[in-house]
Amino acid sequence: MAGFILKRLLQSVLTIAGVITAAFFLTRLAGDPSILLLPPEATPEDAARLRAALGLDQPLIVQYFVFMGKAFMGDFGMSLRQAIPAMDLVLERVPATLELALSSFVVGIGLAFILGILMRMTRLNWVRDLITWIALGRQAIPIFSFGLVLILIFSIQLKWLPSYGRGTFSHLILPAVTLGTYELALYLRLFNASLAAEQRNDYVRTAFAKGQGRIQVLLKHMLPNALLPLVTVAGINLGMLLGGTVVTETVFSWPGVGRLIVQSVSQRDFPVIIAGVFLISLVFVVINLIVDILYGFLDPRVRLA
Repeated sequence: MAGFILKRLLQSVLTIAGVITAAFFLTRLAGDPSILLLPPEATPEDAARLRAALGLDQPLIVQYFVFMGKAFMGDFGMSLRQAIPAMDLVLERVPATLELALSSFVVGIGLAFILGILMRMTRLNWVRDLITWIALGRQAIPIFSFGLVLILIFSIQLKWLPSYGRGTFSHLILPAVTLGTYELALYLRLFNASLAAEQRNDYVRTAFAKGQGRIQVLLKHMLPNALLPLVTVAGINLGMLLGGTVVTETVFSWPGVGRLIVQSVSQRDFPVIIAGVFLISLVFVVINLIVDILYGFLDPRVRLA
């Protein structure tokens, strides 16, 4: 088991190093940041001095190794715009991103739970078909389009909810619904299939034979077992939610890590971009590492694969 964990740890470190490497070279394709940092009247000599001060006058491969050496020590450099450590700037935005990701997670799981129970309880096929088509239709709409539609209806037409910013509970509703409902179809199909599989087991027929009602059998006997695969997949998707908030934060001007990265791209603030990408990839990799290790404990065949 120790070898399995060590192997997964090494793979995780290599994955994060690969992500940082890709982010480093891709950000360099965006252009020279000194052009945006200097005023229009700056001379070529001023630009040369600034590039030397930022280390941008070195060959790209030299810049890369210097950067990686500092990155493995947790130093991603200073923000080119705000002159403060890039990682500190990213960490300031983490609470907002966590708030949105966890709220979206609760919305997605909660709706899947309620609609899944309703589909199993009802004997009307058209109700089941309607719920399935609504969930699939929602997943077919891109996040940014769905968010703009919600803003148009609930913020501009009805004036019920704010369309941007963070502060009160009402600011959270539209972003959380936009992001949380995107995976609703996945959760709903998984939950419904799990309930259908449980319904064919002997213990369910035994419960009905004892005279227990449909609701009692569903909630007391089938539900605890049917929730396990749903919670497993949803837990893995939580890491994807943290990275997937970029579009939602941009649409609703939510002050999280995703919006900071988008703003930094337009400003060519390389250290902040890479620090943000590193943090999101770290969370995603750590969640997957924990899931891999848990599977290794639960199923020895995984360790041998």
